[in-house]
Amino acid sequence: GTLAHSRMEIMATLQPLLLDRGISSLAITLGLGVDDRHGMYDCATPHKHRHADAVEEIGAWLAWLKAQGAEQVALLGHSRGGNQTAWFASEQDDPAITKVVLVAPGGTTPDKEASEYEKRFGTPLAPVLAEARRLVAEGKGDTWMENVGFVYCADARATASSFVAYHAPGPQFDTPAVTAGISRPVLIIAGTEDTVVPDVETSYAPLVDKGTVTLSVIDGADHMFLDLYAEEVADAVDEFINE
Repeated sequence: GTLAHSRMEIMATLQPLLLDRGISSLAITLGLGVDDRHGMYDCATPHKHRHADAVEEIGAWLAWLKAQGAEQVALLGHSRGGNQTAWFASEQDDPAITKVVLVAPGGTTPDKEASEYEKRFGTPLAPVLAEARRLVAEGKGDTWMENVGFVYCADARATASSFVAYHAPGPQFDTPAVTAGISRPVLIIAGTEDTVVPDVETSYAPLVDKGTVTLSVIDGADHMFLDLYAEEVADAVDEFINE
């Protein structure tokens, strides 16, 4: 998830449930520019990471798993991690990747990003983004922007290139479109009470209709799928991986 970590509750809950079903798993914490990072990324820490960094890191961990002898690997991503996982899977044709699971996958478009930014921070995105893009275009992407709204952090300190990376969504941020380009079987898991990514079921309906993805809707689950809802996620993953 966004600025999150491998021991966040959804992952810490899901891993033993998968193990109960005979599925070993590795949960990774994205570095976000911090060595040996643990816990949530502190908004007060300057931001110089990029959304796309995750794609390279997933590749590094996949290579590590293969070096340990893993021959079949299913990728699973939650929320923002769902987009990053889909992005990685759409660009890779590694035979070790067998299945892809996207749990409440996030994503955005330029119009949606602008609307949500102004709603979250009370200021328009366009002028801030224009300044960040100007700096990047002038080769000054490492310039620090002070007291800006960044991801969900108010009054953050972020480099211009980092700001552009998160707030100028290109086509790779359109997760349903990216998912359509994945050559492996894909399972989408949605919760009916998810208010963070509320449109999962409708967004992926065209892909479901085409038969290119499988959709599992968990009644009553919110964005984090905790408690008994995690059991339902584990069951859906188990059935999908072993079918």
